[in-house]
Amino acid sequence: MKHLLSATALAAMLAAGGVAVTATPASATIVCNRDGDCWHVDRGYRYRRDLRFERHPDDWYFHRHWDQDRERHWREYHEGRGYYDHGVWTPF
Repeated sequence: MKHLLSATALAAMLAAGGVAVTATPASATIVCNRDGDCWHVDRGYRYRRDLRFERHPDDWYFHRHWDQDRERHWREYHEGRGYYDHGVWTPF
């Protein structure tokens, strides 16, 4: 009986470890352009270098005071690939 409980506990730990190893964390990034428009992207898009976007980790958003920040403007999430240019969504 003791051997059965040990084997069951070991199997449960291995299964839990397998799930933890295969689970990938959510990848989220905040991107800001030269005009101060910032938006959330959930994939690692490759933007043209001439656009010169700044990338920030997702938790950067929560540490900002958007109502007091005169240089940055939060833009709502937009479906599809693209970027903001002077406050207008430009798909690509």
